[in-house]
Amino acid sequence: MKPGIHPAYGPVVFRDTASSHAFLTRSTMTSEKTIEWEDGETYPVVDVEISSVSHPFYTGTARVLDTAGRVERFERRYGAR
Repeated sequence: MKPGIHPAYGPVVFRDTASSHAFLTRSTMTSEKTIEWEDGETYPVVDVEISSVSHPFYTGTARVLDTAGRVERFERRYGAR
């Protein structure tokens, strides 16, 4: 690989704003905000709106969005099975 063309790859804390869960990993993302982690070190923090802790697919709390009665119309037409 050519030197000097790749972004810096280092430790970053990702914080889920929906559940206040944070995890430390390595990434090329950077941020001006920092956080002191459990090990006493200071790392850049990136706020994300959703992660595996708060995503309905991983938590099992999927929601059905009903727009203009489409779910009821489907159940009337094909029956609730």
